[in-house]
Amino acid sequence: MALDLRSKGDSADAAFRWIAIGAGALVLVVLGLIAIVMTSRAAPVLGKMGVEFFGSDKWSAPEGLYGALPFIWGTLFTATIAIVISVPVSLGVALFVTNVAPPWLKKPMVYMIDLLAVVPSVVFGLWGVLVLSQHFGLGRSFLTAGIILGIMITPIITSLSREVIETTPASDKEAALALGATRWEMIRASVLPHSKGGLVGAVMLGLGRAMGETIAAALVIGSAAQITLNPFASGNSMPAVIANEWGEADELHKSALIALAVTLFLITIIVNLVATWIVQRSMAKSRGRTT
Repeated sequence: MALDLRSKGDSADAAFRWIAIGAGALVLVVLGLIAIVMTSRAAPVLGKMGVEFFGSDKWSAPEGLYGALPFIWGTLFTATIAIVISVPVSLGVALFVTNVAPPWLKKPMVYMIDLLAVVPSVVFGLWGVLVLSQHFGLGRSFLTAGIILGIMITPIITSLSREVIETTPASDKEAALALGATRWEMIRASVLPHSKGGLVGAVMLGLGRAMGETIAAALVIGSAAQITLNPFASGNSMPAVIANEWGEADELHKSALIALAVTLFLITIIVNLVATWIVQRSMAKSRGRTT
């Protein structure tokens, strides 16, 4: 009987292993197909423009000239503004909810944060147009887009950070407090080192959302193809220009817009690889300090 149960357990484990492998392989196949199809559709404009597509700042459909640099800059600039605004707020709220807030306040705050995460992006975009652009006089600019994106990604980073922080063993926190540490010293010595990898992952997911956001950015960024450090100037981003120009584009123009999508895809992959490297390096340093 015991042998029979063991054989059934081995069969179930083998089936689960192959299902998991199949699911992972399916994700890779889908990503590969997306990359192949998008790259093939972007080939006409890349064949015409070459590397100048990534280095030129001139985007003119009537002249058949397509330079992605202003939109790459706009995407990175607005995403950076969003991260600078969102990360301190998100981590502060997550630490407050998990380590400071009383139980009667914690649950309503968690509900509100989760509710904000599901608000449609067009609502944030319209709010940015009506309030930030008009009422506060920021106009349609990099700064307006960055603020809106920062508000949008704050619930995501906060929710993920809260989940990561709550995995800190209670014994570690109690040991720090028992040794006379203040609440902040306990957080700095026990919570943050334990949660560092997950927090970096949460920030990277928020960064990916900020770089890929379309409708909200398109409504408030200003649709101007320029490269400037002035946050109050109008600009454009890769997702926004794709959404705004796809409907009236000819074949070469569509190829250029698809090439922008491929560029955004590659930037996202690079950002995630850098984040993975940072997490692995910090974890290796943590293990080195404990041994």
